[in-house]
Amino acid sequence: MEILYASLLGFFLFLVIYFLYNHKSGGNANHPPGNTGFPVIGETLEFLSIGWKGHPEKFIFDRIAKYSSNVFKTSLIGSPVVVFCGVNGNRFLFSNENKLVRVWYPHSLDKVFLTTTQTSTDEEGFKVRKFLPNLLKPVVLQGYIGLMDTNAHSYFVNYWEKKDMVVVLPLAKHYTFLLACRVLMSIDDPNLVALLEKPFAILFKGVVSIPIDLPGTPLNRSIKASSFVKKELLVIIKKRKIDLAEGRASPTQDILSHIISTSDDNGNFMHEEDIAGKMVGLLVASHDNITSVCTCTVKYLAELREVYQGVYQEQLEIVKSKAPGELLNWEDIQKMKYSWNVACEVMRLAPPNQGAFREALMDFTYNGFSIPKGWKMYFNAFSTHINHDLFPEPQKFDPSRFEGLGPAPYTYVPFGGGPRMCPGKDFARLEILVFMHHLVKRFRWEKLIHDEKIVYNPFASLEKGLPIRLFPHEA
Repeated sequence: MEILYASLLGFFLFLVIYFLYNHKSGGNANHPPGNTGFPVIGETLEFLSIGWKGHPEKFIFDRIAKYSSNVFKTSLIGSPVVVFCGVNGNRFLFSNENKLVRVWYPHSLDKVFLTTTQTSTDEEGFKVRKFLPNLLKPVVLQGYIGLMDTNAHSYFVNYWEKKDMVVVLPLAKHYTFLLACRVLMSIDDPNLVALLEKPFAILFKGVVSIPIDLPGTPLNRSIKASSFVKKELLVIIKKRKIDLAEGRASPTQDILSHIISTSDDNGNFMHEEDIAGKMVGLLVASHDNITSVCTCTVKYLAELREVYQGVYQEQLEIVKSKAPGELLNWEDIQKMKYSWNVACEVMRLAPPNQGAFREALMDFTYNGFSIPKGWKMYFNAFSTHINHDLFPEPQKFDPSRFEGLGPAPYTYVPFGGGPRMCPGKDFARLEILVFMHHLVKRFRWEKLIHDEKIVYNPFASLEKGLPIRLFPHEA
């Protein structure tokens, strides 16, 4: 009986908290319409489950219709959030970066990537972004093309050739992780790559989840995976510092060396554990998003024979222009215009990451609604990417949308926009195009699961990993 009374009391207290929470968050008529759901959990479960079922846009469009508004409030990943939709919402957030709003990351991200200085992830992310553009300029990126070409050739020889059937998603993950280790840290030891790669299957899933750190929860597993990776990276960092001091490594050989060798405005160098946290974040950024695009590109090329043929002909012309053994170069990449239009259309229909968060730096008004300082905001790519007013026949795959000047500003946002445009956009372009080049010059293919869906977990991927049957081109 005591257990029953305790349970009833607990349930009653939960209802009181739930009522007060929603009353507090929805009591001001000037705030955007919406529902923040249950405490802590909010509407996160619905947001995630809709993505798992392959209809992530439904969360956004259902609420736009329900509230008759392109701005509404909800609660995601442990925080009340105002969702900004449409071109105007994107324009407002991107054009007011570091004026009215700033980038914000869920607290779960701090738990996964927490540094020794205990600063938040957004502060540490700002420090990294200060020097990343210098490492990712076109003149620097040109030096990566030969490396990417060589690695892609070995990858396809080892994992694709002489196979009748492959499952694309895990192979694409391996491809992007191999290349990330090589470019970011000059690591090509297969045993070390395998040791680091295994935890990445679970590392980022916990960030976009219910923010509860208990044994067995996604967040808890993610924190453990991150700790393991950072421990191994510390060994690599310590060795690199010795190699730099003794002249066996160069400060400009890769991003790791650059971070180790670069001081802040006060002449202080980053702590080793902070560097490890930054490298985990960079590995995630250069791994999961590109994996998503590569996998979804294989799906669409399997379904759309005329699109595949256009990519194949473009890449075949480049193959014919090369001497035996000659590597791809910058000029070759510039010729891959149709192939990049195809990849862009893939990212329109299946943006690798649905959106990103911001935080209000001060009180302001948007569309007549009051947004108090400290409130969190979120933009979602689907609110414009599949809007029929912006993209006629939005569900139709049409690479010609990206010819000429391409989509109107703030309508196409897989890399964000404004000052927070992803600094790795051009790097991603190179990696995706080199992948497409090596794939289509070797094979045509067909899907083995006809109706396999694109799902979000949390990045865009294929429900069953996209098994395909390969048909090598005749020599």
